[in-house]
Amino acid sequence: MSNVKIEPSWKAVLENEFEQPYFQAIAAFLRREKEAGKVIYPPGPLIFNAFDSTPFAQVKVIILGQDPYHNPGEAMGLSFSVPRGVATPPSLKNIYKELNADVGAPIPPHGDLSSWAKQGVFLLNAMLTVEHKQAQSHQHIGWQNFTDAVIRKLSEQREHLVFMLWGNFARKKAALIDASRHLILEAAHPSPLAGGAFFGCKHFSKANAYLEGHGLTAVEWIVK
Repeated sequence: MSNVKIEPSWKAVLENEFEQPYFQAIAAFLRREKEAGKVIYPPGPLIFNAFDSTPFAQVKVIILGQDPYHNPGEAMGLSFSVPRGVATPPSLKNIYKELNADVGAPIPPHGDLSSWAKQGVFLLNAMLTVEHKQAQSHQHIGWQNFTDAVIRKLSEQREHLVFMLWGNFARKKAALIDASRHLILEAAHPSPLAGGAFFGCKHFSKANAYLEGHGLTAVEWIVK
């Protein structure tokens, strides 16, 4: 599996993971599903989009999602993000509301967060694929072994990162992170199902205060 197409710095950091039996099992599972005619999101070239958009040494902030979107045309390999021209999903609408209240960023007319990714916001989903219309369908195929390893590598090999963990699923990942080296921000999930508990977390301003406090450039949170 060393032929995985992924941004070179990430490939170097994760090379051992690609050789693990669990990762080869993921690849074999996805091949079988496609051969059986299943529709998988995101499209193959976008499975590692978060990695390709934000090289390892450029990561500043990690926003952890759970599952790619499972409707046609939505998943683009960046957590919470959808391509331009696709309706902004409910959770992202709430993220935008908090962003506006926290740092005054205007609410954009689209849901494409690529401008964040280019600035070092690593938009990682715990599962990197999903079957069409089947939420969490790939939750147990091994992706969490891989993305847990990604979180550990960031925690061990980088310093002064900000991890945004939203909702109970993401918050469990705090156990993988060295809190003495990084800032861990926890909040309710931005989903409307959480009843607005996400609002008021002020994670965006807290992230920038932490980054600037360690001599790092703040993130320009206005979505371009």
